[in-house]
Amino acid sequence: MQTYKIFTLLSHILFTLSLGYYLITNLQWYNYKIKRVIFKHKRYDWHILYFVLPIFAYYVMSYFEIGLYFWIFFYLGYLPALYIWQSKLDKKLVFTPRVKRFFLFLALGVIFGDTLCLMSAKCVHLGVFIPLFIAYLASYIYEKMNFLGFKKKAIKKLDSMSELKIIAITASYGKTSMKNFLFQILKSKYKTYKTPRSVNTLGGLIKDVNDDLPKDIEYYIAEAGARERGDIKEIAEFLNHDYGIVGSIGPSHIEYFKSLENIRDTKMEIRASKKLKKLFVHTSANVKEENHVKIFGDDIKDIKATLEGVSFSLMIDDKLEEFKTPLLGSFNAINLTACIYMAYELGMSVDEIKSALLKLDQVEHRLQKIEAGGKLIIDDSFNGNFEGMSSSYDLVSSYSGRKVIITPGIIESDEKSNIKLSKKIDEVFDIVIITGTLNAKTLYENINNAKKVLLKDKSKLEDILAKETKIGDLILFSNDAPTFI
Repeated sequence: MQTYKIFTLLSHILFTLSLGYYLITNLQWYNYKIKRVIFKHKRYDWHILYFVLPIFAYYVMSYFEIGLYFWIFFYLGYLPALYIWQSKLDKKLVFTPRVKRFFLFLALGVIFGDTLCLMSAKCVHLGVFIPLFIAYLASYIYEKMNFLGFKKKAIKKLDSMSELKIIAITASYGKTSMKNFLFQILKSKYKTYKTPRSVNTLGGLIKDVNDDLPKDIEYYIAEAGARERGDIKEIAEFLNHDYGIVGSIGPSHIEYFKSLENIRDTKMEIRASKKLKKLFVHTSANVKEENHVKIFGDDIKDIKATLEGVSFSLMIDDKLEEFKTPLLGSFNAINLTACIYMAYELGMSVDEIKSALLKLDQVEHRLQKIEAGGKLIIDDSFNGNFEGMSSSYDLVSSYSGRKVIITPGIIESDEKSNIKLSKKIDEVFDIVIITGTLNAKTLYENINNAKKVLLKDKSKLEDILAKETKIGDLILFSNDAPTFI
């Protein structure tokens, strides 16, 4: 009997930690926002299989005093299933200090709870909900206190850099590209630093300022993202930036914002900076031009896009100027126009800007051209909006060989946009490899001419490509989505 009690105690600790593993993995995906994990998740079947049902089975079997059967299910069913689930994820849990602290709180909570239970004669079964709740609450309070301290430290650092000028960039589409392009242009003349990768949340920006922002920099280019109203306002008030860019506005993340107007209003929160001198806003925002606000987009002329690059013209100081770049995709004319106007505002000459544009490197995973094994691969997996994706289809349509597309469709958008995308795909491609199930039904029903292949498990992609493609094919990776979407 004593041996079984020890077995039950250790098994219960392991069971609770396993549930915690599932919970914290999902929280990390959704920026530790529990509301988004509950209400915005794309795979509720996972919640049921790996969280709800195991807890339900545990309490039911404990109530009927058949706990041994649960532990058989736990060791032979749940644990192996959880292991297989996490092994197939393409966005696995990263054991950051925050995650490690969560597990520490969870371990302490479950051990404390089990100890109290074992000391009480009235204790029927060891608890699961309370340790998980305590761990989440303790982690939330601790991280909130930590966050406020780090934010105060970052503000103090920014205030101490009196010569620093900050440029904030936001958009529904293209903000990371604009950040990278503007960085490459400005660094040819000024000491410039940009936020790394796709860091664009308040927490990410605070960490970047504290840990990596050099003190001898003239310009700091920061990307600002949002999932709800107020997100960009918080970033703007923190950065207190001098200049801003609002790029193309569209239905990206519309499920969070509910309407284009809400998206536009959220992006325009970038005006909350008290030091704002100049703001460049794309025409899709539908705002009026003012003394410190310049509208761009409609002024772009003569756009030409091929597999060799892009050229377009802009009127600058009453003179029509032509700009060329090796970047792929006509949509980049919009992104580059914002960068050109900003660089010109900051004192670069037209000739200096033209020279910098000719040397631009393509942003990784955004119409990145690769030749491998006799096949032309265009990696556009970080392009996730209708305008950008359809523009890339126009770009590759002139290719003489077979054209293959690998896509999940448009993520975090509406069915109407995916229907439009399907029809565009059908006009251009010979083979369509659909990844994931989120938009599979819509794509299948609206693609009629091209051969369709459904790929639920992306680990099998290499095998599918070996089977379906041949030398001379063009393969376009169009958008990507992590497994949990």
